[in-house]
Amino acid sequence: MRQWTIDAFATAPFRGNPACVVEPFSQWPNPGWMQALAMENNQAETAFLLRTEEPGRYGLRWFTPTQEVELCGHATLASAHALMVELGERAEQIRFDTLSGELIVGGQGDRYEMDLPADPPRRTTVPDGLEQAVRSPIKEAWAGRYLIAVLVNEAAVRAAEPDIAAVHLIAGEATGGRGNLIVAAEAEPGRPYHVVSRFFAPGSGVPEDPATGSAHCILGPLYADKLGRDALLFHQAFPRRGGDLECEVRGNRVLLRGAAVTVVESRLRVQAG
Repeated sequence: MRQWTIDAFATAPFRGNPACVVEPFSQWPNPGWMQALAMENNQAETAFLLRTEEPGRYGLRWFTPTQEVELCGHATLASAHALMVELGERAEQIRFDTLSGELIVGGQGDRYEMDLPADPPRRTTVPDGLEQAVRSPIKEAWAGRYLIAVLVNEAAVRAAEPDIAAVHLIAGEATGGRGNLIVAAEAEPGRPYHVVSRFFAPGSGVPEDPATGSAHCILGPLYADKLGRDALLFHQAFPRRGGDLECEVRGNRVLLRGAAVTVVESRLRVQAG
């Protein structure tokens, strides 16, 4: 059985966010086995695919090194890339059945477009200890699945060095639980994007994630409202790597667009449990 390491939201290797994608199964393996492989891969997410009888439709599940998650944008994009580029899937759109419902990914030239559920955040008070954990002044706090700290400017986002252990303890009103924090700000004038962000996720077993689709299901509606435009360019400023996402808000859905690059093809020498 093969698996691929694919850099998502990237136009060149060693950028964006890597995900492992395992060749499709005919039936789901034991969840404990999937979790063990995800821990072995030690990427932010490992994606597992399930064949169905319907052309272009697959089951899809995502595991971090520590847990199964309900939504992962970059590993969804990577899964579509693996199916279309590595396995020759000919469907114009791929439909994935997931814990977040049906997700649709289509190819657009050298990019992909994902149709994901929007998660419009609500304004909230800054939780106790958050400013100390972020180690930077916070202008606003918002909560969706993840907590958002809006910082004073782009430089503050790029320079942020949060206390990860402290972040792990803070949930505020986020519905996804403790330890998942987005920091964001509007871009400096002249940048080729509108918003810059980072995502610290010790609550999901990832100290910092390089490029996070699910975070932009929250950031997209927030900044569409703030900036008065439905289509936005985002840069997630993970140090020495970073990822670029185009986001368009359409009602209760968010369209995320980005490219992907296969970096590694490997063969598993273990049997699925």
